Amino acid sequence: MTQHANLAPDTLTVAAGRPRREHDSPVNPPIVLSSTFHETVAPTGSDRIYARMSNPTWDPFEEALAELEGAALPALAFASGLGAAAAALSLVPTGGVVVIPRHAYGGSVSLALAEEARGRLTVRQVDVADTEQVLGQLEGADMLWLESPTNPMLEVAETAVLADAAHAVGALVVVDNTFNTPLVCRPLDYGADVVLHSVTKYLAGHSDVVLGALVTSNPELRDQLTSYRTLHGAIAGPFEVWLALRGLRTLALRMERSQANAMELARRLAGHPAVERVRYPGLPTDPGHKRATAQLKGYGGIISIEPAGGREAADALVEAVRLWLPATSLGGVESLIERRRRQPGEPKTVPEALVRLSVGIENIEDLWADLEAALSSAPDNR
Repeated sequence: MTQHANLAPDTLTVAAGRPRREHDSPVNPPIVLSSTFHETVAPTGSDRIYARMSNPTWDPFEEALAELEGAALPALAFASGLGAAAAALSLVPTGGVVVIPRHAYGGSVSLALAEEARGRLTVRQVDVADTEQVLGQLEGADMLWLESPTNPMLEVAETAVLADAAHAVGALVVVDNTFNTPLVCRPLDYGADVVLHSVTKYLAGHSDVVLGALVTSNPELRDQLTSYRTLHGAIAGPFEVWLALRGLRTLALRMERSQANAMELARRLAGHPAVERVRYPGLPTDPGHKRATAQLKGYGGIISIEPAGGREAADALVEAVRLWLPATSLGGVESLIERRRRQPGEPKTVPEALVRLSVGIENIEDLWADLEAALSSAPDNR
């Protein structure tokens, strides 16, 4: 996709996916609510036919996301991030091997393990921050699945090094880019074959839709993924996709504010006596800082902390906040807080006390005042 090849990414979020400039044409793409489409006597080869196969409302969003990711082909919208993950995993042949982070989006890991349980594939879980460990697990693999930084531990992988090694053994590389968005990192530039997004999060940005997307520049892979979407019915509703495109228009502004807030909060939390550990790649003391600085154009809007006082203090923190919203998910305009081990599928290697903060776009001083008051009222600090 090279329609706006000379535009900066933040401009692309506004300019990409617009209708043609014709007299009286709309500035914004319309929503097309139709389950079927008129057929012609002589098909042209690009007929929509039926809305499970194609919908005009998908096109602008898929084109815009592809341009942002630097892809040569339009993206594919899915009904959810997990629907997109299922399609990506379908690229692993029966009996194949997928190498996947031990810490990653729980739905992706659970899906891979469920596929293993029914005998379709073999899963090798790794610490993606340990490059040597990952390299040692690639022999005989059919797919390398990466998140960088990981959810919720914020570990940073050497994406290009691992992608090259995966390709050397004939494995496909899938990178979940939900945390970063294409404004922070474009995994295709680092060797990814397929890029995954939970559009629900930063791309749509308002916690009001559930959507996923896959991006690739490989025509054969895109055909396979399109076939999966069509045959499994993993399609996105037109209204949801329209909302996602509208959300995309403000992505650059939201990411700028979210990341600035996250950086400042991470600095303050790192010096707070009620906080035992802060995980944020933007901090010079973070284990992933050097890699993140080399690979990313920012450090994201997610912070993970471990309050002093363990699980009791973490639960008390989540209970005490008033501006931060105790809820799962991430990437919306509002700031969310959650103790991750409350989720039944979270790995035991995630500390019981780990609290994930999805930093929104509110005033930094209001966010800090709420956190600081909550931390000060925790069991060990009363």
